[in-house]
Amino acid sequence: MRNRTVGTAITVSAIGLLLAACGGPPGGAGAGGDGSSAVEQHAKEVYDKLNGLTGKERTKELVRLAEEEGEVSIYTSNSDMDDVVEVFEDTYDIDVSVYRGNSESVLQRVLQEQSAGFYGVDAVETNSTELNVLNKENYLYPYESELRDKVREEGQAENWIASRFNVFVVGWNTNRVKPGEEPKSLEELAEPKWRSKVSLELDDVDWFAGMAEHYEEQGMSQQEIVDLFKRIAKNAKIVKGHTVQGELLSAGQFDVALSSYSHTIDKAADEGAPVAWRTSSGQPVEPVVIRPNGIGLTKTAENPAAATLFADFELQQAGQQVFEENFRIGSMPSDQDPLAGYDTVDVPGDFLASMKKWDRLYAEVVKGGTEVGGE
Repeated sequence: MRNRTVGTAITVSAIGLLLAACGGPPGGAGAGGDGSSAVEQHAKEVYDKLNGLTGKERTKELVRLAEEEGEVSIYTSNSDMDDVVEVFEDTYDIDVSVYRGNSESVLQRVLQEQSAGFYGVDAVETNSTELNVLNKENYLYPYESELRDKVREEGQAENWIASRFNVFVVGWNTNRVKPGEEPKSLEELAEPKWRSKVSLELDDVDWFAGMAEHYEEQGMSQQEIVDLFKRIAKNAKIVKGHTVQGELLSAGQFDVALSSYSHTIDKAADEGAPVAWRTSSGQPVEPVVIRPNGIGLTKTAENPAAATLFADFELQQAGQQVFEENFRIGSMPSDQDPLAGYDTVDVPGDFLASMKKWDRLYAEVVKGGTEVGGE
């Protein structure tokens, strides 16, 4: 198994430029009469065969075909993918090749490879924004299974499926924020007493869009919302990357992080770091913003059965258990729902269509903070 990490990133506003530069899906050598490649035609045949089966018959045929292929290539932004792959490879006689980067670089690699007619990836496992871009560009094949119907409704996306959710939460350093002193709301962090004590993440445009939509529903105008976040940004240190943000929060470089991932804080706390996102009574700063992360099967997969089996695995108990062990929120409902009783907000359904607007507004907000760190 290979596992390479890249640090190249593109901003949300650059996605449109990248799409324009890459153009549409290539026909490629050996293309069929409809312009599809031989690889794409083969993948379609396998996908359609599997999508026409159900129950034990589907499972048996899927495993047989996947193990005949014997390998699968996954591009992912999931920092815990090695743990998922280890259990998958222990379960099936299939070698998994992994390319890992941040979500923007994963998208960039797929778009560039598809444009060049190079089919190096069978399945893409990343954030909803990037998966929606790939779907819009017609690079994904519909994933169908009985498992899909069991996923939380907000994770049943067009042509891809959520395997887990990233939950944006307000986290704090428990050495610097004593019990009873935790912020009660986001608005409170605009107050002067929090000057230089809070952090914003540079690229959390989707979190910002979710919070903005929430405030709009509360009756605030767009200008009032932007003004609120600008006041918060004046108190903020702007950090690039949630991993860096989590490390700096643990180190006490600031008191509060506004849009941390819940799993980042929970994992750090489990390792002994003085961080939390819930009070001693279990109360978070509400609302929390949830964003589906998932897996999409490429139309040009050279190993379509193995890609489908990997998607199934992430939704099954063994895969969901790996996510839980890494403090992530799985996409399959359970008896012990970690979000039960919390006020939650989704990333807007039209986020992709409105991406330029949200990117412009958030860039206007964060320029008022002090940028530190990076990845």
